[in-house]
Amino acid sequence: MITLAHISDVHIDGAPRSAERVERVVRHLSGLAGPIDAVLVTGDIADHGAAEEYELARELLRFPYPSIVCPGNHDSRPEFRKAFLGEADGGAEPINQVLEAGGATIALCDSSIPGKNEGHLDDGTLRWLAGVVESAPGPVLVGMHHQPVPIQIPYVDEIGLLEPERLEEVVRAYPQIVGILVGHAHTATATMFAGRPVYVAPGVVSQALLPQESPAIPPVDFDAPPGFALHVISDDGRLTTHARVVP
Repeated sequence: MITLAHISDVHIDGAPRSAERVERVVRHLSGLAGPIDAVLVTGDIADHGAAEEYELARELLRFPYPSIVCPGNHDSRPEFRKAFLGEADGGAEPINQVLEAGGATIALCDSSIPGKNEGHLDDGTLRWLAGVVESAPGPVLVGMHHQPVPIQIPYVDEIGLLEPERLEEVVRAYPQIVGILVGHAHTATATMFAGRPVYVAPGVVSQALLPQESPAIPPVDFDAPPGFALHVISDDGRLTTHARVVP
């Protein structure tokens, strides 16, 4: 059995509120009783892409477990690279990373498009993903920021992953991919894509609402508590997800 913790959309902006919410989630996860094989953070680390936001985020996102972090549409690739990858110059190319944890492979793709809210996986990223999956010894989880399928929140669906059929082709080609883990939408949501489960992590900075819950644009609840997910891969490759909030 493999257990992964999943958080997203921390939106560090230099204000005490966002930092306190991240601290609360990190403290809760770090104190869990059972074994956690890894933590993944699926984007929107900084709110404005500023260097000082990443410096604070790097200090806040420290876990007693292996962890992996990808950028989202609010992030700056160069500043992200400097803070999280230790690159002095900080290039602008996609930040694709892989982590082996507990027998599973987490392939974290960079779906961000600099200067835009929508997401996209370029040719190089898709080739990289296929190579990671082909060489993986066990189950693979594909992670990124943008959701590849509509989740019935128009505000979010308008800025989801563009050309999802390109990712679908890769996913359908490899049965060892057991699920797709994303952020971006600030809501705990489960759906399907390319015959695999997709799980959208709840937001840390806020929670999004359905049109049935709020007519506001954007439909965001800043008073709702931050959340996270625990993903469990059983020995037969089944992915099960549990959503939690941190009061």
